[in-house]
Amino acid sequence: MKKSDRTTIIVIAVVILGFAFIPGAWDWFIRATKNHGLLMSFFKFAILGTFGEMLSLRIKEGVYYKEGFGLLPKMLVWGVLGVVIASAMTIFKTGTVVLLEKGFHIKKAAWWFANDLSWGKFFVALCISVLMNTLFAPVFMTFHKITDIHIAETGGTLAGFFSSPLNVQKTLAEKINWNIQYGFVFKKTIPLFWYPAHTITFLLPGTLQVLFAAALGVALGVILSIKK
Repeated sequence: MKKSDRTTIIVIAVVILGFAFIPGAWDWFIRATKNHGLLMSFFKFAILGTFGEMLSLRIKEGVYYKEGFGLLPKMLVWGVLGVVIASAMTIFKTGTVVLLEKGFHIKKAAWWFANDLSWGKFFVALCISVLMNTLFAPVFMTFHKITDIHIAETGGTLAGFFSSPLNVQKTLAEKINWNIQYGFVFKKTIPLFWYPAHTITFLLPGTLQVLFAAALGVALGVILSIKK
């Protein structure tokens, strides 16, 4: 085990133990999530999403960080995407319940989803996950890939990131490996990983859903690094 691995484990343990044993730490976190949901979403995804990419780099190349990795721009992008994801989760939770009740005449959908764990609640959570990951996730994943390419091409600095606009058309046409993006990321990770993972997400209390969704970015980083 490398020194960087030991340091990473220690930092993770300190954070977990801090929330477990520092009086009021967890209550503050829950309260901040309720009162400042989108802002907290920014920081959750900025930290956990970027850590997922660092973990992926560690698996592929043996290091958590290297020149040109783009730590700050990646954190910025993940933070902004975290706000978008939190907003999408709210939209799809509300919209799916309305669709089930009004469109499919499943009158108990809202009641199931608002109450304790049951097969009905599981069904609603699964519907939300399938709709969100089918309609929203491919756009989100593609945009994230575009920003990753832009960060790599501009030196991994904030100044470089803002020095030129995203060349979306050229990146979509020439720079994305669609055999991986569609053949693996869309076709396999969405139904096999994201459908069940976000079903679990929507079964959790509302204050923990965005945190768990952000933590899933760490798991996906491992999956993608193994694929590569």
